[in-house]
Amino acid sequence: MNQAAPSDSIEFPVGPAGVTLSGSLFIPDRPLGLVIFAHGSGSSRFSPRNRAVADFLNRADLATLLFDLLTAEEHEVDQYTRQFRFDIGLLTDRLVGAIDWATQYELTTDLSFGLFGASTGAAAALRAAAERPESVAAVVSRGGRPDLAEERLPEVLAPTLLIVGGYDDVVIELNRLAAERMNAVNRLEIVPGATHLFEEPGTLEKVEELARDWFLKYLRR
Repeated sequence: MNQAAPSDSIEFPVGPAGVTLSGSLFIPDRPLGLVIFAHGSGSSRFSPRNRAVADFLNRADLATLLFDLLTAEEHEVDQYTRQFRFDIGLLTDRLVGAIDWATQYELTTDLSFGLFGASTGAAAALRAAAERPESVAAVVSRGGRPDLAEERLPEVLAPTLLIVGGYDDVVIELNRLAAERMNAVNRLEIVPGATHLFEEPGTLEKVEELARDWFLKYLRR
């Protein structure tokens, strides 16, 4: 296995308007796939929890792309108005744009893609998987809100792992209902002793292990 190193900072255009987003891309020597992260509401590519998961995946020879779903200007506005963080349509468009960019980027074009979504980012990941079924081979949701992608759930073809904290009662039920609506291979994993943000000792490590195993199973070619 490769030891993770600091990610390379990149910028790339998305969408017909050519909006430029910032990200961090790490590619091991022999990558087994690429995992694209979609962070939760009010967060960014610097989310400590997502970066911890990404580092863990890097050590399992998985490439990772963490990027800001919002521009710097949008993020600044959102800190005060919160107008963008629940705009799942916008977040999905940005994630689809990142997928399309990665399919063309010379260092990632030959890799199979997985999506890791947290909170509202999980809804964007599921919608993006429905939009790009030919590109997305697996999805992992951490404390996700799949109910915000409800109408697209039957269209998701990628095997999907739904991870929820054992104390996150409302979100457990939302994920259970979402799993019932999905036609794709899916599994609901409840991490005992964890709340929504998986801040309790050992709980985020469990998320890392579950995500690694799921991606290695479905991203290997």
